[in-house]
Amino acid sequence: MANSLRNSNKVMAKAAVILFFFWVVAIVLLARPLVNSTPGDVSSDVLQRLSKAVGELESLKQRNHELRWILTNFSHEVMTGKVKEEVIEKLRATMEEKVGMPINLDGLTSNKDTYEPSKDYEVKRRTIYRGVQEMSYFVNHELENLRKKTNELSPSELNGLLDEIMISAKEHEMILLNDVEILGNMEGFDAWRASESRALSDLVQKRLHYLQNPLDCSKARKLICNLNKSCGYGCQIHHAAYCFIMAYATKRTMILNSKKWRYHRGGWEKVFLPLSDTCTDPSGIDRSNWPGSNATQVIELPIVDMLSPRPPFLPLAIPRDLSDRMIRLHGDPQVWWIGQFMKYLLRYQPETQRMLDEAKEKMNFRKPIVGVHVRRTDKVGTEAAFHSVDEYMTYVDDYFNQLELRQKVDVRRVYMASDDPSVLPEAKKKYPNYEFLGDVSIAKGAAVATRYTDSSLRGILIDIHMLAHADYLVCTFSSQVCRLAYEIMQALHPDASSKFKSLDDIYYYGGQGPHQQLALYAHTGRRPGEISMDVGDVLGIAGNHWDGYSKGTNERTKQAGLYPSFKAVDNYRIVDFPSYSEVAV
Repeated sequence: MANSLRNSNKVMAKAAVILFFFWVVAIVLLARPLVNSTPGDVSSDVLQRLSKAVGELESLKQRNHELRWILTNFSHEVMTGKVKEEVIEKLRATMEEKVGMPINLDGLTSNKDTYEPSKDYEVKRRTIYRGVQEMSYFVNHELENLRKKTNELSPSELNGLLDEIMISAKEHEMILLNDVEILGNMEGFDAWRASESRALSDLVQKRLHYLQNPLDCSKARKLICNLNKSCGYGCQIHHAAYCFIMAYATKRTMILNSKKWRYHRGGWEKVFLPLSDTCTDPSGIDRSNWPGSNATQVIELPIVDMLSPRPPFLPLAIPRDLSDRMIRLHGDPQVWWIGQFMKYLLRYQPETQRMLDEAKEKMNFRKPIVGVHVRRTDKVGTEAAFHSVDEYMTYVDDYFNQLELRQKVDVRRVYMASDDPSVLPEAKKKYPNYEFLGDVSIAKGAAVATRYTDSSLRGILIDIHMLAHADYLVCTFSSQVCRLAYEIMQALHPDASSKFKSLDDIYYYGGQGPHQQLALYAHTGRRPGEISMDVGDVLGIAGNHWDGYSKGTNERTKQAGLYPSFKAVDNYRIVDFPSYSEVAV
């Protein structure tokens, strides 16, 4: 970004010099006849010359406004990485026309790649960040184990264990240093990221709007999604998003049947904006259950658990036509893609937005703030393990400690959401140096017995909204609420892929297709339970243990077990989706 700013400043400085020169020349030319005139001449023609001078000044003033407008837009092009030779040529020609003399802007032209990062650069930058995290997980885990076993091990066993730790730590160090050296030859592009994020998101949103608003609803191909899945709020929103992705992939307008929705009997549109302004009629000349045929006008979609056959474009797939831009922009393009569907789906009705704004103001929701979601009740013992408040707060401490290296933090603020009413009071008591925001009544409403009431809906809307708008999220990805907040967060930042800490699972989408990783570095298993891999091996990942190791299966050798997390990266499923050529880029 620094280089982009310097280039922009050079452009503006050169243009400012040109403008200043024009002004000086104009003033000299206008003033010279007056200076050279005798007193008698002045009395006879001064008014005429002054009138002419005023006219010229007004003309120059208009030209100045025009040039400033051109330069402002040109500077924006520089900052957003869109400078092209034809843009500079247009600037030169326009300025020549306005001032009536040749202008030379040589040296301002630049190749586009000078201002935009490559995909490899963005991937490498995030790989280093992730590698540092994994090294920390590994070292902390190994040292803790070593401390527990010191008195139990013989000197030779202790030395052997230390050797293993040192070998692995050295591998971490070498790979990170290598990555840093590669990155040192590249530059940062924060302005580009912000611009590209807006542009890419706008494109997807335009496509979704086009899909959902056909010119003739009676002839449109439709996909019916019934919002009747027996599960909690986060699960139901994920069901609607799965339907929407299927609609996008089959190029069918989604009709959301939300009558008697468990969370609001009035239906979806009592909480969120309609998904279409032109097409809400589910009827058609023929109708079929999934999969139907391309010619079938109306297809009804089952829940993802019952979907057969399963198409390739289910999460975590990403569209081929946008994949390069997504991978270059975002650390987890799979989640960014899902976040775009959430962005369109979860557009609040004005009444809902007012309720959220009032809640935010009432609780003094201010940044910096960390969102913490503690899921208990029906999840614990079935789908997730119990995690104490202290476990969550460890990572909250880490976030603020790191933040304070860069800026002064007056208040360490946490938004605490939970379905357990005891969590918020416990946190306030244990951590008096923090300011906790939250509402115990929301936790009470999240209990299974009261989950489908109006007050419960209000509470879950507030919780997810606040969690998504926090600077950082600490939670468990086994919870649909946690994953939903993380997905929404992606649409609020150019790249929010590192703004979380999950205490249990890695990110996943219910009913998703295979989640695979690719081995970047070879590894030979040295401990019981470890697997070996070669560069390029595809690994089916089952989870990250957050101790430096992930669990998965090497699809080449069929070995299942642990492998070093920092030696592999996500192997994205890039699939052919419709390219929506009807929508302007």
